[in-house]
Amino acid sequence: MIRAVVIYPRSAGTKFDANYWLTVHMPLVGAKIPGVRWEADLGGPDQPHHAVAHLIFPSLEAFAAAASSAEFAEVGADMANYTDITPVMYISEIAATS
Repeated sequence: MIRAVVIYPRSAGTKFDANYWLTVHMPLVGAKIPGVRWEADLGGPDQPHHAVAHLIFPSLEAFAAAASSAEFAEVGADMANYTDITPVMYISEIAATS
């Protein structure tokens, strides 16, 4: 399985609408991106990030197909509705789980 972690770093003057992200954007991720399972974390006020999204795909091929789709681009365009932050993305293979 592949995990894409999307991190929204916190810095002075940045905009991040957590309510929109949780109630509109993340459900849009699930509805539009084929084969994805997602989790959403909010960082506390003393954390270095506003939020972190975890996108889980069954395989690298599934992630690559999703990332190159029009739906992925559509979901990406929605970011302007809740943030002005350029997120940091980290892609990894889930090597073990309990």
